Amino acid sequence: MKTKIHTDLAPAAIGPYSQGTAFKDMVFTSGQLPLDPETMAFVEGGIKEQARKSLENLKAVLEESGASLDSVLKTTCFLSDMENFAAFNEVYTEVFGTENAPARSCVEAARLPKDALVEVEAVAFIHQ
Repeated sequence: MKTKIHTDLAPAAIGPYSQGTAFKDMVFTSGQLPLDPETMAFVEGGIKEQARKSLENLKAVLEESGASLDSVLKTTCFLSDMENFAAFNEVYTEVFGTENAPARSCVEAARLPKDALVEVEAVAFIHQ
């Protein structure tokens, strides 16, 4: 049976979905936007600040499930503009490093929810 994941440390879902779900030892997160969970407003700044916040929100959902950034197997990253790819990669590398980085897809989306610059989702395993 799947388990719904919810934490107040990440933004509440803005639609009919959960922050993430777990099944057995696997976690599937919804896309995490660069929203402050308390105000539900975007963080100040550009792509780097939004990327950092999206990844912080992702970390909060993962940790609520018993997973972590270290247990991420795959991310899917959506950028509103591929011109932001290099700047996004700088922040992504700060968070995941290069030695044990997860598999990843990174695509430009025509438009992201609330006109975000970035959204990140992940598949991870729960630590035993």
